[in-house]
Amino acid sequence: MAERSLRGMSIGAKSLESDDNVDFAARVEVAYVCPKGHRTILPLAEGAEPPEEWECRCGQTAVREGSENSEDDEDAKPARTHWDMLLERRDIPELQELLDKRLQMHREGWIPDYE
Repeated sequence: MAERSLRGMSIGAKSLESDDNVDFAARVEVAYVCPKGHRTILPLAEGAEPPEEWECRCGQTAVREGSENSEDDEDAKPARTHWDMLLERRDIPELQELLDKRLQMHREGWIPDYE
């Protein structure tokens, strides 16, 4: 009886269609860059209008590479650090005087040790 049984395929296991005479849609790759430097490349249909911004995997907003909104412009200001803002309010001798005063307070026990 085993010789006469029909052999079959499980449903969905393999496709019986071939890739012959199949034309895929034309694609174009669009690159996006976020402020952290992550680069994302998206394949889009050739006639589709690519968005100017895309959400990066880090959560920040990435802009299209080569667009006029990109952060690579020479006119963009560098980021100001805490030290830069402090130097706008005080000069180095004044900061040295404040540091010496705080260290003296620490040595005299005014400022407790945190361990």
